[in-house]
Amino acid sequence: MTDLAILYEHPAWFAPLFAALERRGVDFATMSPDGDWNPAATQAPAPVMFNRIAMSSFLRADEHPIFHSIALLDHWRRLGARVVNGAEAMAIDASKARQLALIASLGLAVPETRVVHRAADVVGAATQLRFPIVVKANIGGSGAGIVRFETLDELRAGVEDGALPGSIDGVLLVQEYVPVRGGAITRIETLDRRFLYAIDVAGGGAFDLCPADACVVPGSGISMAAVEPPVELRDAAERIAVAVGMDVGGVEVMIDDRDGVARFYDINALSNFVARPDEVLGWDPHDRLVDFLVDTIGKAR
Repeated sequence: MTDLAILYEHPAWFAPLFAALERRGVDFATMSPDGDWNPAATQAPAPVMFNRIAMSSFLRADEHPIFHSIALLDHWRRLGARVVNGAEAMAIDASKARQLALIASLGLAVPETRVVHRAADVVGAATQLRFPIVVKANIGGSGAGIVRFETLDELRAGVEDGALPGSIDGVLLVQEYVPVRGGAITRIETLDRRFLYAIDVAGGGAFDLCPADACVVPGSGISMAAVEPPVELRDAAERIAVAVGMDVGGVEVMIDDRDGVARFYDINALSNFVARPDEVLGWDPHDRLVDFLVDTIGKAR
């Protein structure tokens, strides 16, 4: 049996991780979520399973693997495997509503939001908020499923015309648009529930940014730079990672230009790290991720 198996579906994002593992001589296998699995099986494919399924997978295939993979990860956990970013973390990743509720439960600020499951409830929810607003799909990915409305009348027309975004679970978030101070959000990456690095991401309209620059296309106007966030934001990101049970992933925060409040708004348990890390960060976070995986393998043996 191999020491490590990696479950993933994106064809290119994890080539740097695979290369880093090969450089270190780590015995690993890769797995696709496609095909079938036996719920009565008695052994996981490896003692350490690494989940790399992205929420944006539903954009690449109509028959996406999100819910299927959550069940599979839970199955492997029950068989005794150490699942890195397991079913519990993925279930939070798969619900922006759950993310905001978790963040708020830690005493941290979030954008003012209402959660609905019917288009008919969107207008009523919006009347409790300040315009402009955004309506978001509960399961997004790569900035997908976000529509901005400037006025209540515009929103009413959008509901009547079927212009709301769709979410694959039927849940929508009605949320105040937050004007971002300086035009940049901060993505704080964590590893083993501790601060790893942070980048400021500027451009893209502030409400539909895709901080993972694997998503950035030429001419997008999105820029990224390494930053040292204030200690209170670093600590908050670590508290969120602990509460989620997230072994590796990012937390996104923005400073509300209306009141200066730091509002946390997204948890992403799928991090493919910054491209050109030596140029942006001065070091490669994949090396530290491999250190973590090697340590995890040692503890699982």
